Amino acid sequence: MTAAAASRSETAPGANEIVVEDVTYLTHGDKSYLARLYRPKGAGPFPMMIDLHGGAWCNQDRMGDASLCEAMARSGIVVAALDWRMPPDAAYPAALADINYGVRWIKANAAKWNGDAKRVGLVGISSGGHQAMLAAMRPADQRYAAIATTEVAGHDARVGCVVLCWPVIDAVGRYRYAKEWVARGGNPAQLATVIPSHESFWGDEATMIEGGPPQILERGERVEMPPVLYLQGDADLMHPRAQLDNFVKLYRAKGGQLDLAIYPGEESGFITREPKSPAHKVDGTAKIIDFVKRTLS
Repeated sequence: MTAAAASRSETAPGANEIVVEDVTYLTHGDKSYLARLYRPKGAGPFPMMIDLHGGAWCNQDRMGDASLCEAMARSGIVVAALDWRMPPDAAYPAALADINYGVRWIKANAAKWNGDAKRVGLVGISSGGHQAMLAAMRPADQRYAAIATTEVAGHDARVGCVVLCWPVIDAVGRYRYAKEWVARGGNPAQLATVIPSHESFWGDEATMIEGGPPQILERGERVEMPPVLYLQGDADLMHPRAQLDNFVKLYRAKGGQLDLAIYPGEESGFITREPKSPAHKVDGTAKIIDFVKRTLS
């Protein structure tokens, strides 16, 4: 795939110098989809993470998590932040097919960036957290693995770890929660804005259930269960705590390793945007980097 126009080098005191560039990783028709690469300079081989942005499945892009991606890269991790198909261009499962391809693509090109194709993980923010968990659980799903090119031949979409930052872990649960909350006239007001996005991406509740990680575990579906780091603030009304607790219980009960970090007073976005406490942003970022390096060692 081809490189996009801009690239730059950045240096932070005591950290790796990094190169940031946009690369086309996938095309659909005449539309190119980009990965923003954050590459540490050095011999490597470095572990590699794919960043999946939030935006209720229908909004935002690969640039939304720049501060976290840059921090990971400066610590010695190659990061690829992806764009993918979203409504109105395409609904579920198109995004999962693009993400699945993205995992295979970064493995296929690892040597170019001094990365290690055997050490690849996913980090997802909000709805991107849902997609990261779903992609990790179902790497061989025929719908998700439907895109094939000679570039990625011989590579699979399995990952060695997943980082979840305040994920929409239960799509149908959050949809129903948002509708109930709005009907009562509650805040935060942005809950009203996610209802149409749920509908545009999923279509109906049955599909939300089919693609819901907690429901997949409840059904006993045979899935991959890589180590998970789950971070969330205890004041986050956009991502209900009961849904977090249910998923954590299910994942651990099925034998999965899951580390949980809860931050007092924080709402969504406290690592990728502005936190209530700067110390929480620092601690959360450090936890992510430590987890990635431990699990992808």
